[in-house]
Amino acid sequence: MNETLRTTGDRSVLRMERRLAHRPEKVWRALTQPAQLAQWFPSSVRLELRVGGEIAFDFPPDTPGVITELDPPRVIAYTWDRDLLHWEVRPDGEGTLLVLTHTINDHYGAPSFAAGWTTCIAAMDTLLAGGATPPSGEAGNPDELMEGFVTALGLDQGVTDDLGVRFERQLTRPIPAVWAALGGDPGEGRVPDGFTVREFPPTGLGEVKAPHLLEYVTRSGRVRWELRDGTGQGARLVLTHACPPEERATALSAWREHIGRLAQRLLSTPKDSGKPA
Repeated sequence: MNETLRTTGDRSVLRMERRLAHRPEKVWRALTQPAQLAQWFPSSVRLELRVGGEIAFDFPPDTPGVITELDPPRVIAYTWDRDLLHWEVRPDGEGTLLVLTHTINDHYGAPSFAAGWTTCIAAMDTLLAGGATPPSGEAGNPDELMEGFVTALGLDQGVTDDLGVRFERQLTRPIPAVWAALGGDPGEGRVPDGFTVREFPPTGLGEVKAPHLLEYVTRSGRVRWELRDGTGQGARLVLTHACPPEERATALSAWREHIGRLAQRLLSTPKDSGKPA
């Protein structure tokens, strides 16, 4: 397996390679025949197999795509909603190297897409081997797969800007469950421990909009937690810490470790936790 993520202009490109023990012509049929696509692709597909031909998906509805490149039995590319999927079939000994290039707008959603395609391609592999579509999770636990791709694609590192440090991370649990795991609503003006790190203790509570936003002041700046709707069913965490340049390396390290522990803890947290009974 090999995955990379890069930016080009204002878009991101996720590239994945998988080696399959099937001849290229079999893989090509799985990529282009609706009856086979229905058994592994995340949507039913109807297509006119020509450049400029329409390709229709049932998810999301009413978003027809267009085939942008076609070189049988080697390359097919098409739009899907705002994304572009480019599939390349390369002979590799007795099998095939399948290369998927997925162009997306959501850079930080890439781990979720990578986990989804890993599961789909595993289903294709099983189909081509003559088996039934594998049961859900056979390619690996989807949440654990996604967390692994966060690290593999370097999206756990955080970045610095003119104000301080910033982390954006797709999480595996919905907003109420993440809010609860962080400690929930502040009590008597006290910031719950789950929102803090030892290196930058809070000195005052700022804006709170449960369960989406909590902000507080430290001795050298301001920390802001935001939980937004993310890719799939999980929350998107955006954490910003405004701090002076001399403290940014410490902040990057502290928050990277803290958010990593939160993400691991969420893997064993029920998805409905934090919701009203």
